[in-house]
Amino acid sequence: MSEPVSISSGIAGRYASAVFDLAREGGEVAAIEADVGALSAALAQSADLRALIASPVVTRDEQGRAIAAIGARMALTRTMQNTLALMARNRRLFVLPQLLAALAARIAEEKGEIAAEVVSAKALTRAQADRLAKKLSANFGRNVKINASVDEGLIGGLVVRVGSKMIDSSIRSKLAQLQNTMKEVG
Repeated sequence: MSEPVSISSGIAGRYASAVFDLAREGGEVAAIEADVGALSAALAQSADLRALIASPVVTRDEQGRAIAAIGARMALTRTMQNTLALMARNRRLFVLPQLLAALAARIAEEKGEIAAEVVSAKALTRAQADRLAKKLSANFGRNVKINASVDEGLIGGLVVRVGSKMIDSSIRSKLAQLQNTMKEVG
């Protein structure tokens, strides 16, 4: 299982490195960042797009035409459109999610930012997200960009992941700890 993930990450990493270098040379890092956001949102919202990039039944030409139309419709940068076309020609569109993650990480690194994955029981307000970002920035010494999501199963609290560090202050985890403690006692 880890081998295909490793291979996909390697392929995505090479494409991401090339795209990032081209964007930096061309002074279009901000535009590529916008492309990454738009494509990430499109992948999250469209099951058809996810099927297009993953399906072995769709031919190279069909993938190429479809991804070219998507790139034009989304007004992606020429660099991103060319990269997507090359990936379609090489049957590598299946690594698009990993490519977008790797590009986002490279852009954040360039900007001196780190990403924090925050899962909460209810959607965070703008003020809450800003306060959390300030506290995390103070702890990590870098600007923190919050990527928030909601999991009602947490009951309350937060789960925060920054790099390899995780802070779990959710009610669900506290109840699980209490349950384990009670099993040990009784």
